[in-house]
Amino acid sequence: MKKISIIIPTYNEEESLPFLYEKLNEIMAKMTNYDFEILFVNDGSKDRTIELIKSFREKDERYNYVDFARNFGQEVAMAAGIDYATGDCAIFMDADLQDPPDLIPEMVKHWEEGYDDVYARRRKRDGESFLKRFTSKMYYKVLQKITRVEIQKDTGNYRLIDRRCINALKQMRESERCLKSMFSWIGYKKKEVLFDRPPRVAGKTKWNYLKLIDLAIDGITSFTTSPLKIATYLAIPTFIVLGMYVIYIIAKCIVTHTFVQAFQAIILLILFFSGIQILLLGIVGEYLGRIFKETKNRPLYLVNEYNGIKEMNSVKN
Repeated sequence: MKKISIIIPTYNEEESLPFLYEKLNEIMAKMTNYDFEILFVNDGSKDRTIELIKSFREKDERYNYVDFARNFGQEVAMAAGIDYATGDCAIFMDADLQDPPDLIPEMVKHWEEGYDDVYARRRKRDGESFLKRFTSKMYYKVLQKITRVEIQKDTGNYRLIDRRCINALKQMRESERCLKSMFSWIGYKKKEVLFDRPPRVAGKTKWNYLKLIDLAIDGITSFTTSPLKIATYLAIPTFIVLGMYVIYIIAKCIVTHTFVQAFQAIILLILFFSGIQILLLGIVGEYLGRIFKETKNRPLYLVNEYNGIKEMNSVKN
């Protein structure tokens, strides 16, 4: 039988795990013609998350876990899931049941039809504020315009990928990661599945706006160098405006026989060009920071134990 790995990053999810455990068992009971591997990646949780996961494994050895030495972040946790997954395909999903497991049979069906990447696209985002929905929509618009690779809109990490997609992602070892962009970059045959995203079944979201902004920056800077071209795009209209301003000053002096106070013009010009310089330095700084991190060549993560066995090596090669 074909084997399906379900990769679930977890961070302080003790409230939602019992509901997820019950739902996954229900799904696996219906899909008896497949082998399953439920792979939890505990991302340095400070509650009883790892204890609950270990109790699941004691009852059912299809439940596996990778326990990080500390918190490395969700993107890195999914990279570890890719490294440790043994299935013919892998499904990424969150532990809070906002990625409904009921969608798994449909995703597997499309995979059997020959699709390599079956991604879930949200129709509705219940439980999210207007601001979060609006900023998410704008982010996808901006990302699509500045990249040459087609981006799937309104999608999270909930998707099924074939083993050859897993093998392709294993080769991408950069430390500044954005899997949403990586899924688009590797290509392969994709299929969209629509669903209505429910609110969390329990607990509170671990994301805040600062973390979402960091994720958005990672998604843009790890996927495209277009922001570095802003200097060129700004230079042309800047000099056009400056030229028009000089012509205006000269014309005004000739027509009105008056003089514009020099300090006013100097202040405006200083503020204008200082703002542009600060913006460009910030963009260059973001890329330099990522180059600095990549040149360290550190492992993506450190593992405390895998299914109860203490790990001696930092990562799987």
